[in-house]
Amino acid sequence: MDIAFIWATFLRLIAALQVTLSVWALSVFFGAFIAAGVTWMRVGGIRPLEWFARAYIFVFRGAPLLIQLFIVYYGLSSFPAVRASIFWPFLRDAFNCATLSCALCTAAYQSEIFRGALAGVPNGQIEAARACGMSKSLLFRRIIFPIALRQALPAYSTEVISMVKATALVSLVTLWDVMSVALKIRNDTLVTYTPLLIAGAIYFVVNYMIARAFIFIEQWLSPHLRARSA
Repeated sequence: MDIAFIWATFLRLIAALQVTLSVWALSVFFGAFIAAGVTWMRVGGIRPLEWFARAYIFVFRGAPLLIQLFIVYYGLSSFPAVRASIFWPFLRDAFNCATLSCALCTAAYQSEIFRGALAGVPNGQIEAARACGMSKSLLFRRIIFPIALRQALPAYSTEVISMVKATALVSLVTLWDVMSVALKIRNDTLVTYTPLLIAGAIYFVVNYMIARAFIFIEQWLSPHLRARSA
């Protein structure tokens, strides 16, 4: 076992972790905003917007993320109108395309998580709040949102963790993330397993920390869970 090689590989992969985490964080952040809008379209009661939201979710959940990534990065650049538009300075950058693709994809999954959480709020609590004279904004802020948030956390944490693993695909659009650097080390040194095992360990640690953070948030929002764990 070559300790020096393992250590050097680890340092190179840790240096590339910044790109992986940047794509992940931005895609989850902007995806949440897109998902909030799509969820509002689904439950808002406006039929054309509901149809658009359904189509959006069907397309982005049905097509593999890799195909979406290739379409945004390689496909859009093949159109002269896109290259001549004001969006080209943004779309010609691989980091921006990767973030946009991941954000659009995770937004479809997040919107379904949000919609399911909203649908799971007990009608009895909503009716009780209305009987107390709560306005719609106060009802959403005091009753619907806190309950839906607690219900959405388990599924939402799974989607967030899945996006960490999905960022490995951005290595195919010239981004030097953890996976891309691991593959380059493997090809340059012909050491097949060590770079991939170290990369897998890094992904595992990152996902473990995210999972623990969500467990802490879930227990903080649910006092009965704190009492049970105590």
